[in-house]
Amino acid sequence: MVCKITRVAVLYALLSGALAACHLASAANTALPMPATDEAVAPGEGLRTAVVAGGCFWGIQDVFQHVKGVVSATSGYSGGSAATAHYEVVSSGITEHAESVQVTYDPKQITYGQLLRVFFAVGHDPTQLDRQGPDTGVQYRSVIFYRDAEQQRVAEAYLAQLRDAKVFARPIVTRVTPFKAFYEAEGYHQDYARRHPQDLYIVYNDAPKVAQLQHEFPELYR
Repeated sequence: MVCKITRVAVLYALLSGALAACHLASAANTALPMPATDEAVAPGEGLRTAVVAGGCFWGIQDVFQHVKGVVSATSGYSGGSAATAHYEVVSSGITEHAESVQVTYDPKQITYGQLLRVFFAVGHDPTQLDRQGPDTGVQYRSVIFYRDAEQQRVAEAYLAQLRDAKVFARPIVTRVTPFKAFYEAEGYHQDYARRHPQDLYIVYNDAPKVAQLQHEFPELYR
């Protein structure tokens, strides 16, 4: 219930002008560079998966659903156990879960590093610790859940590259964590931004991310 109450309160604050428009315009000093280290382009057939977390999964899912080469993006929970992978429990902030998105992609069309670039550039603000925009709690932390050694290598190298380049005005707090399991969220969370484009939470917090994706990455936008 905490998450729902927080979001309702935030909407009233937004309408009254108490909050500034979006963290999206905030942290980056300049455009994010391409990853210097990336996975190899896949020579054969087959899809791959990436799991990331960066605030409410509604917006992250919507962003990746607009990226060319992404076959599907699913909202869910990662970091904790199956027993606690339920919205009302995760929203309490006492589980190890983060609201996450599992991205299935075609590596012949887009690489893991390119997905991470989108994640950092428009998906969320990686300088916000255990929160994202109006949502607070460890369930909204910034995390890359790597599935294998190659994903770990690419993620850690890109984080180091961004930190060395001082791309963000504040320190990056994104964690790189081994993937354990992904638990799909309840049906009413799936495709939420697409199904509820007039929801004020989506209007103020998530629609600008998709607009920024189209503006900054026209070659990837669909």
